Amino acid sequence: MPDIALEEIGMWTWWVLAAVFGILELLVPGVFFIWLAAAAAVVGALLLVVDFPVTVQVALFAMLSVAAVWASRRYFSRHAIETDRPLLNQRAQSYVGRTFTLEQPIHNGRGKIRIGDTFWLVQGPDLPAGANVHVTGTESGILIVEAVR
Repeated sequence: MPDIALEEIGMWTWWVLAAVFGILELLVPGVFFIWLAAAAAVVGALLLVVDFPVTVQVALFAMLSVAAVWASRRYFSRHAIETDRPLLNQRAQSYVGRTFTLEQPIHNGRGKIRIGDTFWLVQGPDLPAGANVHVTGTESGILIVEAVR
C-alpha cells in the first residue's frame, strides 16, 4: 500500500475535513467545530482556483479557523441569544417567588415540599407539615424558604 505523501493533500481532503468537522458539530454541539468546517471548506474552494503548497494550505486553514472562532465569540458575546424560557434548565430557580405547602415539616432547618410529582428539599425555619412557605432563593438545588405570614 503506497504512503500518502503530505504533498498530495488537495481540495478533496479539505472538503472531507470540512464534512468531518460538520458531523462533529452535530454530535458535539457547541458552535466550535462549525467554524473549523467553514475554514476547511474555504481552503478547499480556494484550491479550485489556485494551487497552494501544503504549508500555505495548513497556514491558511489555521488563520481562517482562529479568525472565525474569534469573530464568532466576539459576535455572540455582544448579541446574546434571547429565549422566552430563560430558566428552562434551572428548575430550582424557576420556583423562586412562589408559595407552596410543606409536605414534611422543617426540622433542624430541613424539610420537604411537593411540587407536581417531585419532592424538593427545603431549608428554612422550623415549621410544621402543612404550613405555607414562600421560596426566596436556591442553594445547590435546595430551595430556601420562609414562612408565609
